[in-house]
Amino acid sequence: MFAPLPAASVCRMSDEKTVTFYLHDQLRDQAVRGQHNFIARVSDVLHAAGLRVEYDDDSDAARLRAMARPGYGFHLMEDPATTRGLTFRMCYHYPFWHIERHGRRWDWPVATSSFDPGAQDPAKAANFYRFWQKRLFNDGPAKATREGFVYVPLQGRLNAHRSFQSCSPIDMVRTVLQHEPERNIIVTLHPSETYTMAEQNALEALIDAHPRLHIRSGEMEHHLQGCDYVVTQNSSAGFMGYYFGKPLILFGKSDFHHIALNAAQIGAAEAFARVVDHRPDYAAYLYWFLQKRAINAGRPETLQKIRTVLRGHGWPV
Repeated sequence: MFAPLPAASVCRMSDEKTVTFYLHDQLRDQAVRGQHNFIARVSDVLHAAGLRVEYDDDSDAARLRAMARPGYGFHLMEDPATTRGLTFRMCYHYPFWHIERHGRRWDWPVATSSFDPGAQDPAKAANFYRFWQKRLFNDGPAKATREGFVYVPLQGRLNAHRSFQSCSPIDMVRTVLQHEPERNIIVTLHPSETYTMAEQNALEALIDAHPRLHIRSGEMEHHLQGCDYVVTQNSSAGFMGYYFGKPLILFGKSDFHHIALNAAQIGAAEAFARVVDHRPDYAAYLYWFLQKRAINAGRPETLQKIRTVLRGHGWPV
């Protein structure tokens, strides 16, 4: 039976021809076994170029080791430790991935590129859209309705106004209450976040003052199926709402902003005035964003696409 190797044992012979993946323990064990599809495909490209693949954990100590190593590094969803490193991240759902120079999604090339719906093949986009609607959510998108509520998926640090946000999440909720005078508002807490007493008190104060405001946890698919529209900083739930044909208002920077209404750019009042009638081409967008701008690890051309991306970053493949 396979026993996970400690980081010190897995990482060896690190030199200029070694690429080290820095991964949390569970993912590292999976990668060592060859059971992570995307890492295995990247490794195939690296091996074909005469590079070795090694593994380490994702601790602070591992970042220090990365700085001392002459080879290359792959970091999951984090800024690389050195200029010889890259970050990789799943693009909202399998099997789509990005390989980038840093972890700030809102500054990635896809985020700064222009989306032209007219430049997409409508038949291919429609087929792509229908396939992934069914694959991800079964009949949920086909049964989508508008039941008179706004879905507001929260992330973490509710009272903090971070650099990529136009306001704090709690102020975002206040803005929704201000500009949406009729609909119920369902705010959901992220199941992986731990909220402080100050954050809980702020939400409870809003609930006491506004009977239309309700707090829930999880149930993303259920809320996407029934909501009139989505408001979030840059939660992936807003992206998934595109599969349900639900308009989106963003209060933060994001890589999937192109067909959303951005409160920071056009103002909150304008965003809420336009959102109910907002009808972008969801099929064309998702086809462009995922199939054309990300790496689809399930396609025959995956290895060549990975090779092209790595060469673009200056790697010797």
